Amino acid sequence: MSEPELPALKPGDSYVQSFARGLAVIRAFSAAAPRQTLTEVAKRCGLSRAGARRILLTLESLGYVKLDGRLFYLTPKTLDLGFAYLSSQPLWHLAEPAMQALTAELQESCSAAVLDGEDIVYVLRVPARKIMSINLGLGSRLPAWCTSMGRVLLGALPEHELEMRLARLQITRNTAHTVADVDQLRERIHQARKQGWSLINQELEDGLISLAAPITDRSGQVIAALNIGAQVNRMPPEALLERGLPKLLAAAQSISGLLALKS
Repeated sequence: MSEPELPALKPGDSYVQSFARGLAVIRAFSAAAPRQTLTEVAKRCGLSRAGARRILLTLESLGYVKLDGRLFYLTPKTLDLGFAYLSSQPLWHLAEPAMQALTAELQESCSAAVLDGEDIVYVLRVPARKIMSINLGLGSRLPAWCTSMGRVLLGALPEHELEMRLARLQITRNTAHTVADVDQLRERIHQARKQGWSLINQELEDGLISLAAPITDRSGQVIAALNIGAQVNRMPPEALLERGLPKLLAAAQSISGLLALKS
């Protein structure tokens, strides 16, 4: 995961640089760097030590950060920031029962994600068992281009926006199965758009396959994606399509229908 970058300063009174820097400091903490010194935080955020110190002490006084000797770390209070988003969205309350039923029926993990920049962000997850070498939870990010949910969400973008994203995409080959050619990737995304689902076979991680479908709002706009993730040695692609696709599509349509009634 890349280090947080401060957005470019924008002219006018509508941009508060100190607030942007405070958010960057919070985002500097991660599973790879849960505890950091003042110098480390400043370096990650591109701040002076004095600037980083003021922000960290402000966050400490508000209860979002604690200090243990020379090491700063986030407190559980930072979860309030993420849960404010989740609690304000009816999707997650409506989706969870359908996802739990899908996981119970297929005995495979089920997740929901939205598109944010170049990544998908997990907003709900019902795990059946550990299927990936990395830990996934609420707020976890993965590259959109090589994930099933990402290709569904990219396929929902206007064509000009998709082309802009593809033009600046930096493809890395995660496995021998990764589609590393932009033209082939475009075809896969267009295919996902046309058929209404996307299957990824070991492109993100060896042994991992996933199947995703879109979740739409009342207007038919794709707002999220729903997926099933499995291990290929237990559930080959053909079996996942046969067993999982009808149930996944039904769950996604059910959630979309509930959203239409709610809005």
